[in-house]
Amino acid sequence: MRFTLRPRHRRHSRHRITAGLTTLLLPLASLVALATPAEAATSATATYTKTQDWGSGFEGKWTVKNTGTTSLDSWTVQWDFPADTKVTSAWDADVTNSGTRWTAKNKAWNGALAPGASVTFGFNGTGSGAPANCTLNGASCDGGSVPGDAPPTAPGTPSASDITNTSVKLSWTAATDDKGVKNYDVLRDGAKVATVTGTSYADSGLTAGTDYSYSVQARDTADQTGPVSGARAVRTTGGTDPGPGPGDQVKLGYFTNWGVYGRNYHVKNLDTSGSAAKITHINYAFGNVQGGKCTIGDAYADYDKAYTAEQSVDGKADTWDQPLRGNFNQLRKLKAKYPHIKVIWSFGGWTWSGGFTDAMKNPAAFAKSCHDLVEDPRWADVFDGIDLDWEYPNACGLSCDSSGPAVMKTMMQAFRSEFGPNALVTAAITADASSGGKIDSADYGGAAQYTDWYNVMTYDFFGAWAKTGPTAPHSPLTSYPGIPQQGFNSAEAIAKLKAKGVPAKKLLLGIGFYGRGWTGVTQKEPGGTATGAAAGTYEAGIEDYKVLKSKCPANGVVAGTAYAHCGTDWWSYDTPATIKSKMTWAKNQALGGAFFWEFSGDTTDGDLVSAINTGLG
Repeated sequence: MRFTLRPRHRRHSRHRITAGLTTLLLPLASLVALATPAEAATSATATYTKTQDWGSGFEGKWTVKNTGTTSLDSWTVQWDFPADTKVTSAWDADVTNSGTRWTAKNKAWNGALAPGASVTFGFNGTGSGAPANCTLNGASCDGGSVPGDAPPTAPGTPSASDITNTSVKLSWTAATDDKGVKNYDVLRDGAKVATVTGTSYADSGLTAGTDYSYSVQARDTADQTGPVSGARAVRTTGGTDPGPGPGDQVKLGYFTNWGVYGRNYHVKNLDTSGSAAKITHINYAFGNVQGGKCTIGDAYADYDKAYTAEQSVDGKADTWDQPLRGNFNQLRKLKAKYPHIKVIWSFGGWTWSGGFTDAMKNPAAFAKSCHDLVEDPRWADVFDGIDLDWEYPNACGLSCDSSGPAVMKTMMQAFRSEFGPNALVTAAITADASSGGKIDSADYGGAAQYTDWYNVMTYDFFGAWAKTGPTAPHSPLTSYPGIPQQGFNSAEAIAKLKAKGVPAKKLLLGIGFYGRGWTGVTQKEPGGTATGAAAGTYEAGIEDYKVLKSKCPANGVVAGTAYAHCGTDWWSYDTPATIKSKMTWAKNQALGGAFFWEFSGDTTDGDLVSAINTGLG
């Protein structure tokens, strides 16, 4: 993408507030093992309160709370009392002892606790002692581990086989534990569906043609649960067509991770605007390329930002202890609601393309690092492939590369080999069709055999980086009399790529959901002089369509792109009408579809996405 990444907000520390302790009724009352969310590591806590003391005896109460995200089947609280302190009677739990060690087990009717639920039990006792060394299901009552008894490790990410319309067989590598693994909870879409003693499970009763996500969690002999495994996405066979795929018309939009800050644009907006139902793919931008590897672009926005119920795709708030939050989790929820959508993680972009040169000194290692990141067990089910946005191989963008014309083919071959035949491997590429220009600088034709498609960046041909003009449409579909640079238009870019051996179905036409503009312009038609860049909300010379449609309405069309002259400002941008015309052109060229940069530039009702959807049919 030609865009410079917007300056991201400083990442604010997430302040965690320690729960306030209720004042006890009597001086001898005591509290044991309260935990803050930041400290808790397992799924439940147990809190003790002495509620009454009448001298010769006392009443105590325990509260067991499920602080996890999955249901608790049963609970056992154990503690030590001094030798002179004993339980004489109890209610809502079965209480026994072995010497000074006391054990309370749930009744048959109060053992199950949903996430966030709690239960209390009480007892009468004699003596003046307070509980010590409390454990809940073998773990510390404050949610931490019992010293000397570590919880089990995470099992391996499940593999799936024997997938039918209604069933799937899952298997995973075993977890380890210092005292032994007792069993495994099998989670489907985050909810437990079975507990098994082995490392496989056959799930049945599923719906045909439906997407599911499976993970597993180990439990040791002390009933401590370990971390949840990575997730495995499974789609059952049969059912209705899940929607367009790479062989059909692709309708792809870029979603930027920094958009959640100043733009206040979130994954949920794709749903509320109606856009999610009208696209086939999302490119998530951007991951970084540095040190020869793919790296996280913005950890907070990507997987750590907590969403409220109101902000969330499914209306459910994030919790402090869930394993994945941020945009990645919201994309997971969006895919669950719209199973036809595929999500691709895009790396590089205008600002972060400088790392490709070093990375391509070892293409296989580079590709493996990217595969390991995209397939990280925490979010492996979110992404369906990778997009490589190198601006530009063997040419100059923000920085220059001189790796040679073969580098593009070498890169795509390495990535296809690493990601395999089923993952999507795509690239955003130049649309500079000038003689000896960027398309001529790299072997895009040879690389195409390893690529599902190219996002041809047929926009940003002209803009206010040429301070005095001439004014020109930034995304001309065709050439026109007076165009400032030959070869800078969509038709010539597509024709040149076809001539170099790229199949038409592997070419997507690019649309900008923004305009580029100048100020100090007196001439309505293109070709006027200017004094500089027009003012924009985030950057001079650029503005979202949703702003321009009313701020400076279009009053002309040139080379298939709208332009507007209002006051002394001159803007060019695409409208629903020009987009539909470009989609007709793309279909006549037998292209694979279209893509756009980026969602937040559209109206709240998704006018431009609707135009792409309608235009491509």
